[in-house]
Amino acid sequence: MPRIQGVDVPNNKPVYVALTYLYGIGTKTSIDICYSLDIDPRRKSHELTEDEISQINNTLDRDYVIEGALRRRVQQDIARLRDIGCYRGLRHRRGLPVRGQRTSTNARTRKGSKKTVAGKKGVKDMRH
Repeated sequence: MPRIQGVDVPNNKPVYVALTYLYGIGTKTSIDICYSLDIDPRRKSHELTEDEISQINNTLDRDYVIEGALRRRVQQDIARLRDIGCYRGLRHRRGLPVRGQRTSTNARTRKGSKKTVAGKKGVKDMRH
C-alpha cells in the first residue's frame, strides 16, 4: 500500500480513486493532481514509483489543505460560529440542521434517534 500524507491508500485501485481516500480530496481534485504531475489517473496505485509518490506528497503539501489541518480548520470555523452566537452557531450548539432544512420530520441525522415522549391519549367520547 502506498502511503500518501500518512494515509495508506489501497493497492488495487486507480490512482485517481486512491487519492480520494484522503480527507479533503475528491474525484475532480485527484484527477487534476494526476494530470498536473503527468501521471495516468487510470494506472493502479501499486504501480506508482517512489519518485511519483514523493511528487504527489509535495504537491499536496504545497497546494492543498487536507487531512488533519482541514479537520482542524472546519472545527475552528464551527467554534467561531458558536462563539459569536450567530444563528448557524446556535443550530450547531443545539445539534439541529444548520442549513434551513425542516425539523418537524426528516432531521434524524442531526437530532439522533427518536426520543419517545409520553403524549396525551385521545379524549374519550363522554356520551356513555
